[in-house]
Amino acid sequence: MIRIVAAALHLLALGLGLGAVLTRGNVLREPPTADSLKRAFRADNLWGAAAVLWLATGLWRLFGELEKTTSYYVANHWFLAKMGLFVLILILEVMPAIVLMRWRAALRRGESPATFASAPMARRIALLSHIEALLVVAIIFAACAMARGYGIPGPAG
Repeated sequence: MIRIVAAALHLLALGLGLGAVLTRGNVLREPPTADSLKRAFRADNLWGAAAVLWLATGLWRLFGELEKTTSYYVANHWFLAKMGLFVLILILEVMPAIVLMRWRAALRRGESPATFASAPMARRIALLSHIEALLVVAIIFAACAMARGYGIPGPAG
């Protein structure tokens, strides 16, 4: 039963995160207003929480050896591709995270979005959000390949 719970939480995190990052991107394509930024911040919070759950359940499944051994995963090309894509998402997320933290603080101080949130920066974060969503989809394809036994070095992989 623990394997099912770990796998289900991992997949739920993926789905929640994908929806959240797409929502954040869509909202930030709008002109920055207090209302639109609050909606973007809620989506960003969900994206962050999903990423933490995704990472925690992934590490649990990797090192807990719930389904396969750790050595199976680290030798699997599709697993390594998944991890590379995940790291790329983390790298792409640095700038949006910093900017959105600054915007949250400014909004909490009562500043008008017109004074701190530029539309071009919001659109840049929207574009990065949509790129991150595409990378999540690519991770799904890599996970499907891995789950079907592809990626193992040797004749079968």
